[in-house]
Amino acid sequence: MQDMQAQLQIVSPEAPEAELFDDAEAAVERLCALYAQASEFLKERFLSSMAEGHPGVRYRAFYPEVRITTTSFAKVDSRLSFGHVSAPGTHATSITRPDLFRHYLKQQIGLLIENHGVKVQVGLSATPMPVHFAVANYPELTVPQEGAGSFILRDVFDVPDLTTTNDDIVNGVARPAPDGAEPLAPFTAQRVDYSLARLAHYTATDPAHFQNHVLFTNYQFYVSEFEAYARKQLADPESGYVSFVSTGNVEITDAGTEIPLTAKMPQMPTYHLKRKDGSGITLVNIGVGPSNAKTATDHIAVLRPHAWLMVGHCAGLRNSQSLGDFVLAHAYLREDKVLDDDLPIWVPIPALAEIQVALEDAVEEETQLSGYDLKRVMRTGTVASVDNRNWELRDQRGPVQRLSQSRAVALDMESATIAANGFRFRVPYGTLLCVSDKPLHGELKLPGMASDFYKTQVARHLMIGIRAMEHLRTMPLERIHSRKLRSFDETAFL
Repeated sequence: MQDMQAQLQIVSPEAPEAELFDDAEAAVERLCALYAQASEFLKERFLSSMAEGHPGVRYRAFYPEVRITTTSFAKVDSRLSFGHVSAPGTHATSITRPDLFRHYLKQQIGLLIENHGVKVQVGLSATPMPVHFAVANYPELTVPQEGAGSFILRDVFDVPDLTTTNDDIVNGVARPAPDGAEPLAPFTAQRVDYSLARLAHYTATDPAHFQNHVLFTNYQFYVSEFEAYARKQLADPESGYVSFVSTGNVEITDAGTEIPLTAKMPQMPTYHLKRKDGSGITLVNIGVGPSNAKTATDHIAVLRPHAWLMVGHCAGLRNSQSLGDFVLAHAYLREDKVLDDDLPIWVPIPALAEIQVALEDAVEEETQLSGYDLKRVMRTGTVASVDNRNWELRDQRGPVQRLSQSRAVALDMESATIAANGFRFRVPYGTLLCVSDKPLHGELKLPGMASDFYKTQVARHLMIGIRAMEHLRTMPLERIHSRKLRSFDETAFL
């Protein structure tokens, strides 16, 4: 049976010759055409095979790719941390959903052409497109589970291949392709498609709705506040915001439109306050724990957001803190463990100046405090993230000693994970937390403990995150993406 399958004729769409482009817009249009041809081919063959049974052949289509070959080092603006290859040679990347990534691709390809003075090549890659990802472009279609059809799906179509869907590029362990080409982008097409599918599943919103500025929270209260803020913005024609998207892809453009209740909430409810150019704000309620934080950031990273921030609750570790005080993370004590295999614990996670300034400015704006007076409500310092929600119940000598030696001022379960994955994926990151309990000082998180000050600060907290994102939106992209996030040998694409 295996020999018979190995001898099946492979049928593919017509393979056009690769073309050279010195115009980014034209290159992206060609990528769109090649991708549409491949996905349409697989969709039509999938429908006919489901209706008629095993076709007696194997169907295969390929992702498009972008490729550049240079013979000399580029002389580029030293302030720019992306947009150029690191050394002469050939660099390539497979591309998926060029319609979704149109602006990003135009920007990145345009920088390559400008910085190297050579044309980019657009053609077909050697990577087959899994039928699951091709069919995902058509909401009315679903791929049946293995065994549900009249034939074995993988005998006729390519399916997702986890042996080639990995984070080797961003983890710095990728090897050149068989033809010698080095990676051009941080993610391959299959890795991107995998995450797009996971995002739709975990957040119950289409990845197309995600905005360039992402807020993470671990507290449902912020969702209600975010929706209230969104409605105010939609009521203001000068705000620049055009719509609000809730779970289930419910999109409203009028401030007074009701949003129906969701019968079944997703694991990570997500909401989008959109602007036409994608520079709006997305809020993700990741819930509690570093595993959720890693899952969310693993997949959102493929969308190449301009920044992500954590605005959640934490335990205050200093007696001088009060419930409702803010904590601006300048460093992270990583005891979350979920990223240890991808990012060794000895790797420092630096604070990013542009993010820190935006957050501090936002706190000053919302609290009307500045300079030395700001210390009344905000501390800066190390935030520790752990993987045990009830860490207080363990022998206190070990944990407390480590927390004291690290000079930690707050503890949570998500911030270090989000920051570390931001570092790993080259996405600017930051953390502003709100103290909700002080377990080392007898103030446990119990009902009825919230003071008026605490309630006021919680209401301000989300607005501070929003204000920080609005500050960052005004900055040029090349300023936010500093060289702190780039390694010795980086991909040209951001």
